[in-house]
This record gives sequence, C-alpha cells and structure tokens, in this order.
Amino acid sequence: MYDVIIIGAGVTGSAVARELMRYDRKVAVLEKGLDVCEGTSKANSGIVHAGFDATPGSLKAKLNVEGSRRMEELSKELDFPYKRNGSLVLCFPEEGKDKLRVLYEKGIENGVQSLQILTGEEARILEPNLSKSVVAALYAPTGGIVCPFGLTIALAENACVNGAEFFFDTEVTAIEKKEGSYFIHSTKGIFESRIVINAAGVYADKLHNMVSEKKMTLIPRKGEYCLFDKQAGGFVSKTIFQLPTEYGKGVLVTPTVHGNLLLGPTAEDINNKEGQFTTESGLAEIMRKAALSVEKLPPMRQVITSFAGLRAHEAMDDFIIEEVEDAKGFIDVAGIESPGLTCAPAIGAFVAELVNNIAPGNKKANYISRRTGIKSMASASRGEQMDLIRSNPAYANVICRCEMVTEGEILDAIHRPLGARTLDGVKRRTRAGMGRCQAGFCTPKTMEILSREWKMDLNAIVKSGKDAYVLTGYNKQSMEREG
Repeated sequence: MYDVIIIGAGVTGSAVARELMRYDRKVAVLEKGLDVCEGTSKANSGIVHAGFDATPGSLKAKLNVEGSRRMEELSKELDFPYKRNGSLVLCFPEEGKDKLRVLYEKGIENGVQSLQILTGEEARILEPNLSKSVVAALYAPTGGIVCPFGLTIALAENACVNGAEFFFDTEVTAIEKKEGSYFIHSTKGIFESRIVINAAGVYADKLHNMVSEKKMTLIPRKGEYCLFDKQAGGFVSKTIFQLPTEYGKGVLVTPTVHGNLLLGPTAEDINNKEGQFTTESGLAEIMRKAALSVEKLPPMRQVITSFAGLRAHEAMDDFIIEEVEDAKGFIDVAGIESPGLTCAPAIGAFVAELVNNIAPGNKKANYISRRTGIKSMASASRGEQMDLIRSNPAYANVICRCEMVTEGEILDAIHRPLGARTLDGVKRRTRAGMGRCQAGFCTPKTMEILSREWKMDLNAIVKSGKDAYVLTGYNKQSMEREG
C-alpha cells in the first residue's frame, strides 16, 4: 500500500514526486516508458517563459510566473543547465503595436517584472540579426532557457534519493476504487494507493475517464523543430518569439543552453497520441516563419537533426490541477502544455499542497534538497579535468568526440540513481550522441559500455522504447565465429 502513486515520470510527475518526498510518505511513480523524460518532456522548446501571455487569473498565469521565479535557485540546488537570457516578442507593420501593448499589460497584471516595449531600432541593438521589418518588440529580461532533460532527470533523481520508488515499463491498464483506496492495474501487476496523481501527459484524459463520469478530452498538439549545429549557436542571444496566436506562441528562434540554435515549433492538432514524427511540410513551415523574424538564417546544411513533440491541449486553454469531484483522492494534473516546463517547480508545490489538504503529512527531518549532476569534461577547467582523470582513468577515454563525452561520464550516468539503461538515457544525461554526427560514431562504444555495466546482451540494448532495438541479428562472420 502506497500513500501516493504518481502516474507519469515526465517533468510534471517528477516535480510532484520531489515535493511529496519532503514529507514522511510512501510514494511510487509509474511510467510506461523505460526512463524518465520519455514523452512531452523530451521534445519541447526548452524555454523558461516569463509569463506575459497567459490569461490573467488563470492557473497558467499564476504557475508560470512562480515557476520562472523558482527556476534559477532550483538549477543551483539540483545542478542542471539554466540561463536567464531574456526574450523578445516581435511586432511587424501589418500587426499593429496595440497587440504588443495587450501582451505588456497582461504581463504586468500577471506580475512579470521589468517588461519593456522597444522600438525596432532598440530591439536590433539587442539582437543585430533581427528582421529589418520589425517595428517594435516586447522585451522580457526574466525569460530564460533550460535543458528539459536535465531538469526532469534532476527532479526525478532527487525524488528517488529521498525515497520515491520508480517503476518503468509499467503501463496503467485500469484503475478501480475500493474501500478508500485505488487499485491500479498495470502491465507489471497491481498497485494500491490511497491517493493517485494523474500526470500522464497526453494520456491524462484516458486515466481520468477510468475513474470519473465527467469525461475529459485532451488534444495532442504536435510541434516540429529544427536543431542547428553549435556553429550557428551565436546567431541570436535572446529567445525570439512572434506574436502568439490561438495555437500558441508561434515559431521561435532561440539559443539552447548547450550552445545550439533551435527553431520551432509548428502547431498541428492530431489524433495520434504517439504521433511524434516530422514532415517535409512542417520543417519547411519552420524555416519560412523563422525567416520572418531574423535576417539570413544559417544554411540548412547546419541542421543536425529535426524532431517533433506533443503537447496535451485542453479546450478551455488552462491547466487542470484539482481533485476529481466524483473520484476523491484522485488528482488530475492534466492539460499541461506550454508553459508546462516553466511551471513544473510551481506545479510540484501546488500539488503537494492539494495532497496535504487530503491527507496532512509530517515534514522529513532528513530531506535531501541538493543534488550534484554529472561532471562534464567538456566544460571543466584543465585542473578539474585532471582531478577527474586521477579519480577515475575512464574520464580520459573520449567516447563521443562531437560533444567530448568520456567513458567516465557515461559510467556516472549509468550508476547514479535511476541510471541510464538505454542509448537515449545516456544521451539525455551526458549529451553523448547529440553532436554533429548524431551518434553515428559513438553508438557502438556506448552500447559496449551499457552491455558491460548492466551485464546484458548487445542485442537487448534499445535506443529508447522497449522495441527500439539497435541490433536485430548477426552477420555471417560473427555467426561463423560463434560456431
């Protein structure tokens, strides 16, 4: 019997788990993927939004500003990449400056600090590559960028060291309530809990509808992206938005915390909750719209990968974070689309308060609030590099040359709490495979390390999902060697 079970190990579920572990509770997290950060949290813009575009008085507005405020201190506590680089929302002649003024006034009402409306000339002083057609811009110095993998993994690891139990490859198939507790049927057996947190992303409606007569519908909204090489990383320093539409904040141009350039997303409502595929038309739309914001985009040959992610859109255009009226003890954390990544720290605290209202908990005396991330040889000083090598010679063995990731870093990623078991798990923790060659050269070495450390056959190693095998058989020579 658990006190609380969280369904979903994305950034929201992981943030909730961390906050709940401040109390003496037995908490479990069920995740249908093989790792944390396998759904919406792995494929997004990596933006910490300032909070000027959310409707005043909405949960989005409240949690956006609070989450943004918390992010810098949280990044220091949990040691993940974050940078407050500021953002610009552009206005073009045909749109009218009145729309920019509306955004400014919403931001002020939401409590966003230091907002300014700039002329086109002032904006181009900040960002020389802005389009000559920009006539004005809203400047938000509190906007930032973050590593979405780093944030999610850090939250989950910290929850884990404080006692939260994580169950992967555990898909929920049914939920029933009996005698004051919930019985959660899954592909790995039945779990019992007094309270359930539904943080299942685009599948949150499916879980809600298992327990409530008041049905919920979430629309998977697909966004496609283009990621450029670090050669293009200095093209802009701020996050560049266009005026938002009913489908979101539009195509942005932004640096990443790791020094790349990111363009996107598109916004397309689809029926497939697993539809994370890119299209020729989507990528063309990104380049066309991004070219409206800036002059002379870097050439397409500098694009190293494209990807797509899904956002859980709800028709009322606000987050749903509440105890279900006809299913007491079942808390929905649903419709968490943009700015969900920004809001995650605040959502975690908000849900923890809801849980305490249902079942008050006692604060832990030995709660561990801090976490140390994986030491990066690429960003370490010469002295730090030598210290790491002296501590473990594996730090001298470079595995991924594009990102200069060493065997020592991969070993740390494997053996720390919730250690990586897949290629993508290693990639998201260390950046091995995220460079120019996109894992073309480092994959075999990384697989060998995974095989050795987990004592598993090379054929059993997957890229991400449980059926995403890298090797599917033997060649003639290896079969002959094995007799």
